[in-house]
Amino acid sequence: MLQTIRHFLELIRFSHTVFALPFAALAAVLAWVQPDSEFRIRDLVGILLCMVFARSAAMAFNRLVDRDVDAENPRTAVRHIPAGLLSVKAVTLFTLLCSVAFVASTLIFLPKRLPLLLAVPVLLFLLGYSYAKRWTSLCHYWLSAALMMSPIAAWIAVRDEFALQPTLLAGVIFFWVGGFDIIYACQDSDFDKGRRLYSIPAKFGVAGALRIAFVSHLATIAMLVLLWSLTGLGTVFLVGVAVIGVLLLYQHWLVRPDDLQRVNIAFFNVNAIVSFGILILGCIDLWVQRL
Repeated sequence: MLQTIRHFLELIRFSHTVFALPFAALAAVLAWVQPDSEFRIRDLVGILLCMVFARSAAMAFNRLVDRDVDAENPRTAVRHIPAGLLSVKAVTLFTLLCSVAFVASTLIFLPKRLPLLLAVPVLLFLLGYSYAKRWTSLCHYWLSAALMMSPIAAWIAVRDEFALQPTLLAGVIFFWVGGFDIIYACQDSDFDKGRRLYSIPAKFGVAGALRIAFVSHLATIAMLVLLWSLTGLGTVFLVGVAVIGVLLLYQHWLVRPDDLQRVNIAFFNVNAIVSFGILILGCIDLWVQRL
């Protein structure tokens, strides 16, 4: 049983929750500090449950849809379904259970109605990403659009409304995730071309893809500055933006067209620091302003 649980956690890359969860948490904090907001423990629990179940459903569905492609790619042939560690039936059941649990978790936010009304459309968009690389090279930005929903959803969970602040946070995620997913996809550039799958590295080559990722990360820094200037965040957050900018540039120094050996360092280590850094700096900044 413990081994099966471990396999499922590895299947959905549970550790990668660090990319979206800090942004959802910061959006919730920004919502709670609004003068007319009420902090409810149930909202915090609901946000965590929705994040975990939605992401788990999307990742498991992606492994189901890609199982034949993964089996042909030497880099991904060791994944759980092609390696025989988990059956298609088990992963299908897991996907269905997580999907139902995600929709059910939005009931926690009642009497706020928007989370429940938006649950199914959001879930369908998340699941739809798994087919994106079969018809568009912009699949990386479908993924980033899926993750950018997290701060908007967290704000809606607390405030039951759309607003500027979480939208700006979502813009940060869109360009940031799109950029680092392009870098990650460079590992499969030749395979994607051979399999007639769509990706930016397959279309523009590794060097061209890295240039596009660099521009995307410049846009990330611009969005962070815009977030700072339009949401009342202070000096602490602005200093943090400068540090994050350096980290993003460092990520591009690590990965070069003729050397992709450090992609995983750039993908996970640097970006985990970026996501948690934004949350911590945002919270510290809000705390300092309240002193």
